[in-house]
Amino acid sequence: MASLYDKLKQIQPIKDSGSNKPMPQELLVRTHQVPLNDLAPGLFDEDVFSFLSNRGIRRGFNKEDLLFFDTETTGLSRGVGTVAFLIGWGRIVGDVLKVTQALMRDYPQEHQLLKQFQEELKEDTCLVSYNGKSFDLPLLQSRLTMNRSNRDLAELPHLDLLHAAKRTYKLRLGRTPLTRLEQLVLGFERQGDLPGAEVPVRYFKYLETREESLLEDILDHNRQDIITLAKLFLNMGLQSLQPLNAAHQEDLFSIGRVYEKHGQYERAITCYKACSDQVVSKLAMLQMAELYRKQRKDEEAVAAFEALQADRQFNPRVFISLAKIYEHRYRDPARALEITRQGMLYCYERIAKSTETEAVILDLERRSLRLIRKVTKQA
Repeated sequence: MASLYDKLKQIQPIKDSGSNKPMPQELLVRTHQVPLNDLAPGLFDEDVFSFLSNRGIRRGFNKEDLLFFDTETTGLSRGVGTVAFLIGWGRIVGDVLKVTQALMRDYPQEHQLLKQFQEELKEDTCLVSYNGKSFDLPLLQSRLTMNRSNRDLAELPHLDLLHAAKRTYKLRLGRTPLTRLEQLVLGFERQGDLPGAEVPVRYFKYLETREESLLEDILDHNRQDIITLAKLFLNMGLQSLQPLNAAHQEDLFSIGRVYEKHGQYERAITCYKACSDQVVSKLAMLQMAELYRKQRKDEEAVAAFEALQADRQFNPRVFISLAKIYEHRYRDPARALEITRQGMLYCYERIAKSTETEAVILDLERRSLRLIRKVTKQA
């Protein structure tokens, strides 16, 4: 009985265009070395991986154990007919990133390609990718299964920098594709790069003509992705160690949010206090006040909330948080009622109607009625 892989080869044969060029039987393999100048101490410790992986990885690694990888495929979906025809990976050796690229010249070489990639996966390997958890790794896993391999790639620790980049840069940049991070985070722009969407078309053209010159742009694109991936890891790792050196206040605030989520409250507050930009500082002050409230540091929280009130340009949820402190921590429902009424007036008079504002007003109205009953009962 024919395997599914055999059926796919029959469905999607490589057409002979009449070229007399013989198809080489071996993979096309390229190597490249890139010097790295920012290997600061501590970049490969547990704290960095915990920060970048959102605590999914709770250990450090030797720099040689990191495998930065990226694939080029025959399609942008993970459907059955999609194949990874090029796998590139990079390892840090000393102060150099060594990049290796293996490309299959024909579909029957897929088993050879996958075998070569698997040989790079050691027991202590940590995979590093950009959107690899959602695309590259599931695709490779499915191709391994199709080639009757029982290797489980999910067993390896995997750091997907797409999610770390969103947590750190989305407030400032909005979208976070890798090429955008190159320009606005790493400070360089590709010249003459082949767009990723055109890669499959170029590869199919090569299969028709067997002109290996068509593969050069694909290899250049893939190699640059791997180099950028390594440099992004080093840059973000350094930012996690030295957040106060962040060039943009939005990034500093976002790093503080990650620290807070990890329970590193003092580091988070340090980041929030360092935010001086007018808009970002208000976000940071509100976040810091809420953090103080959660920690039951009521005096610090009240001071921060009241400072926001004095500014008169703030999130109206300040009134809700401040009323909670006076009611539940200070046992002063009368003061809480006064703050709640101030909040209702503020919302009615100064803020245009919106879904969020309506929700705040509804909360304040209900809180006010309950506090009235509470104050009356006490009296």
